Amino acid sequence: MKNLEILVERVILASRWLLVVFYIGLGIALLLYAVTFGIKLWDFGSHLFDLDETETILKILGLIDAALIASLVVMVIISGYENFVSRFDNEGDVHWLGQIDAGSLKIKVASTIVAISSIHLLQIFLNVPRYTNEQILWYTVLHVTFIISALFLAVIDKISKKPQKNDAPDL
Repeated sequence: MKNLEILVERVILASRWLLVVFYIGLGIALLLYAVTFGIKLWDFGSHLFDLDETETILKILGLIDAALIASLVVMVIISGYENFVSRFDNEGDVHWLGQIDAGSLKIKVASTIVAISSIHLLQIFLNVPRYTNEQILWYTVLHVTFIISALFLAVIDKISKKPQKNDAPDL
C-alpha cells in the first residue's frame, strides 16, 4: 500500500511539468501579440501627421494597453513557472522573481487588469460619439467591478499575511 502511495505522490508531483506546455503556449501567444503590436506601431507611425490630437492619444493608449497586456502575460509565465514548476537555475539574473508569490501575482494581475480597463475606458471617453449611453454605463460598471475586485484581493492578501498572535517574531 505504501508503494502505491509513493507512486501516486510521484505522479502528482510530476504533473506540474504539464504546466510548461501552457507557459510555452503563452510565450508563443506573446510573440504573435508582439507582431500585432508592431503592425499597430507601424500604422501609427505611418499616419502620424494625418491624425488629430484625439486620434493620436487613442493610438498611443492602444499601444500602452498592448504593453500592459504583454507585461501581464510575462508576469504570469515567469512567476507561474517559478511558483508551480521549478526554480530558475540562475537565480542571480532573476533575483526579483522570488518576490512574486501566488498572492502577490493575483494582486499584480488584478492591478494590471484595472490599468488596462482604465485605459480602455479613457479611450471610450475620448471617443464618446461612437458609443451609446448604455454601452458607456456598462463599461463603467465593469471597470468599477474590476476596481472593487482588486481592492478585495489586496485586503484578503494583507489579512492573510498578517502575523498571528501565536507566531513568534523572527529575531
